[in-house]
Amino acid sequence: MKIAVTSRGDSLSSAVDERFGRAAKFLVYDTDTDAYEVIDNTQNLNAAQGAGIQAAEAVSRTGAHVVVTGHCGPKAFRTLQAAAIKVVVGASGTVQDALDQFQSGQLRALDAPDVAGHWT
Repeated sequence: MKIAVTSRGDSLSSAVDERFGRAAKFLVYDTDTDAYEVIDNTQNLNAAQGAGIQAAEAVSRTGAHVVVTGHCGPKAFRTLQAAAIKVVVGASGTVQDALDQFQSGQLRALDAPDVAGHWT
């Protein structure tokens, strides 16, 4: 299974980025191979509109099954939901911490967005 975690850096020891659409990067971890790839999201950091949708489309292209983040807004949530990607929020600490929190069931899956659009 592939798990996309919002990240501020390029490694498992990087801090989790609380924002989905405006996260600096996505670290996509493959639980089958224990390998990961980093997807740059800087084009959406200062986007006037559509950051969540574009970020969700980028994550969808990676084949991720789950997104682990701090928070997720309505447009990103709908786009991820349409792509059958589960959204899990409440992650904190490092990317490795977030993966551990998810795999141990400490984080909650959303059935609706947990913040309003343009949340920063």
